[in-house]
Amino acid sequence: MFKLKPISMDTFPAAFERAERYRLMNEPINAESICHDILNIDPNNQQALKILLLALSEQFGNSLYPQYEKTMEILSRLIDEYTRTFCEGVIFERRAKALLKRQGLGTSRLAYGWFRKAMDSYEKAIELSPSRNDDAILRWNTCARIIMQNPEVEPEPQEHSEQMLE
Repeated sequence: MFKLKPISMDTFPAAFERAERYRLMNEPINAESICHDILNIDPNNQQALKILLLALSEQFGNSLYPQYEKTMEILSRLIDEYTRTFCEGVIFERRAKALLKRQGLGTSRLAYGWFRKAMDSYEKAIELSPSRNDDAILRWNTCARIIMQNPEVEPEPQEHSEQMLE
């Protein structure tokens, strides 16, 4: 096996920049690797944890498991309540989008449930949001538009059981 080469702490700013760039270039595996390099030196680095969480959730379309479990573990390590709540919404939203891409039996209804969970998280994040930060509103609106523009994305039908009157 290979012994990974450590990076130095003074290169963290450039490493963060590269990780974000790789994410934007749709190369989340490279961003993930950089975050692991940072976390090997500073295991609780909040910026690296957030970027790692986002990079892993960007891979849901290719492999929901074990990426989903990894994102949830990382989520629990985020200290800032707004960041944690906002990122929870992103995880749920991306899980919903991954389900929509699969187009299997019942996936649209499952996706609806995950979009609603995302929207609930974004609602909480809106309340915690720093001033002049509408990110949670923008994400909530995206989820709402996806649901409104895709009639197949609907909740599970509710079964109403009628009680017999004697």
